[in-house]
Amino acid sequence: MADTSAPNGNGGATAQTEDQLPGINALGQYAKDLSFENPNAPRSLQPQDAAPQINIQVNVNAKQLAEEDFEVELTLEGDAKTATEVLFAFELTYAGIFRMRNIPQDQLHPAVMIECPRLLFPFARQIVAEAVRNGGFPPLYIDPIDFVGLYRQKAMEAQSAESGPLSS
Repeated sequence: MADTSAPNGNGGATAQTEDQLPGINALGQYAKDLSFENPNAPRSLQPQDAAPQINIQVNVNAKQLAEEDFEVELTLEGDAKTATEVLFAFELTYAGIFRMRNIPQDQLHPAVMIECPRLLFPFARQIVAEAVRNGGFPPLYIDPIDFVGLYRQKAMEAQSAESGPLSS
């Protein structure tokens, strides 16, 4: 019998080919830090005259744990305020361990900083929504985040910091 490459019976490639394909595997994910504050309860739970101003900040950090393994942290911080008081504030650092296989070196940083937080976001979003709801407010469903845009913005900020202010 000759050794030839053939599909694995499920319409996929052979195991050898799969081992060579780029891939991202989530090995685990977890809440690293979660804080919810309702500093003016029960007054803050009363009906409000106007919709609160909601502010949300997003940050992504990563560190390499092993040759192919990275811990990626997605931090969501936010609050809801009226003209006179803070209704609630939250902070969540949600992290995951990801194995990055067969990704070219020039594409590794964007993959870690874009694709990994994109995979973490739905879970972090749900945790925030439940924390806000458990605090006595309607759940806060954060709009989808453009991680490509966030990555480009951070890259431009880093490039500006490296080149320093322009002199005239």
